[in-house]
Amino acid sequence: MPMFTRFVQAGRLALITFGPCAGKMCTIVDIVNQKNVVVDGPESVTGVKRHMMPVKRLSLTDFRIVVRRGCREKTLKKALAKDETMKKWSESAWAKKLSSKETRQNMTDFERFKLMVARKKRSQAVKKVLKTKK
Repeated sequence: MPMFTRFVQAGRLALITFGPCAGKMCTIVDIVNQKNVVVDGPESVTGVKRHMMPVKRLSLTDFRIVVRRGCREKTLKKALAKDETMKKWSESAWAKKLSSKETRQNMTDFERFKLMVARKKRSQAVKKVLKTKK
């Protein structure tokens, strides 16, 4: 069994973890050296322009599209659309966890209060059902 399954390679979908584009998805387009890669969103899809970035600031995902090194933005868009890679990413557990985290961060005080009340009601209902089964 191989030790690693996610490699830094052209076409690998990655999550940017640091910098102005943190939290956005990008695709590795080319490898510059051991520590740096060229990434592209494409900008119309994810909002990330083509630029060089250290591998340290990326989290590699399981998703990969088949493109050549240094491919154009048009080719990249076509490959992403063909495989529906962005749709697959949004359905993954990792993406759902990130979106729920963002939703929780953007909650108002009243929304947090309503959530607390709903949790209390749910736990009371669960306790009631468990008590009646005994």
